[in-house]
Amino acid sequence: MRLLDPGLSLTLRPMRYPVFFEMYRAAIKNTWTVEELDFATDLADLHGKLTIADKHLVQRLVAFFATGDSIVSNNLVLNLYRHINAPEARMYLSRQLYEEALHVQFYLTLLDTYVPDPEERERAFQAVENIASIRRKADFCFKWMGTIQSVQALDTKAQRREFLLNLICFAACIEGLFFFAAFAYVYFLRSRGLLHGLAAGTNWVFRDESAHMAFAFKVVDTVRAEEPDLFDAELQARVLAMLEEAISCEVQFAEDLLSGGVAGLSAKEMRAYLEFVADQRLAMLGMPRHYNGKNPFPFMDLQDVQELANFFERRVSAYQVGVTGEVGFDSAF
Repeated sequence: MRLLDPGLSLTLRPMRYPVFFEMYRAAIKNTWTVEELDFATDLADLHGKLTIADKHLVQRLVAFFATGDSIVSNNLVLNLYRHINAPEARMYLSRQLYEEALHVQFYLTLLDTYVPDPEERERAFQAVENIASIRRKADFCFKWMGTIQSVQALDTKAQRREFLLNLICFAACIEGLFFFAAFAYVYFLRSRGLLHGLAAGTNWVFRDESAHMAFAFKVVDTVRAEEPDLFDAELQARVLAMLEEAISCEVQFAEDLLSGGVAGLSAKEMRAYLEFVADQRLAMLGMPRHYNGKNPFPFMDLQDVQELANFFERRVSAYQVGVTGEVGFDSAF
């Protein structure tokens, strides 16, 4: 049985795809809670250090966060889990769903902390309907990920290609582009010594999202090995068109966020960063780079470097909980 074959595989012995089980185990080690985060210094920054333009950026950013991970969670439940037919892969997706819920809780706590006024907070949660730049990003998600929602089984090659486009949109564009752009704004503010609570939580989310992408691209690689004829020129052209549309959406969002004139950051630089990241996603898909640009943000060169913190005062995001026990992947029942 191949990974996208219709049916319901329940066989964990022998394990067909042990790499997915190892990803599940790694995700368990990366356990954190929202209660560990401290936003005390963020409140001081919001009231005393941020300019009006900075505050507009933060308000738009948290408004996007309010619904972004919910869109991802719905796609996991309604589309991905149904069609990735290996129990060890579904174990990882179950863990990912928990992590997406944790991100939603993080952003909910962030909104409650940053936006104490109930009416303003309600407007933030309704941003997907009321803010044009956020609405466009949501429409993009629904357009590319909604095509297989009514498909019960991937019986045809056309359906499997649509599924791959859904998965690639989820991994390369939403988690791999929209959220990475959001992280760039957070780390830009951190580079100015601002909003360390937000940055600390983002370190954990960044690590989760990177693992989610790795899993999705491993699924793509596995399907490519099992069914190479699915990856034709038309599919690759549609992937490139998808990325270009995602960049256009995110540039509109950048123009909105930065409309007040944020010192040290421009929509032009954000476009260059998005094109740089898009080339990374193309390379992860085994496709040629398209933009051939450079990263314009030096502060993002350190994005994988964990925050400097006294381990006994704050649990750094490099910390992992222990997972014990050995698993034999080729054992029979």
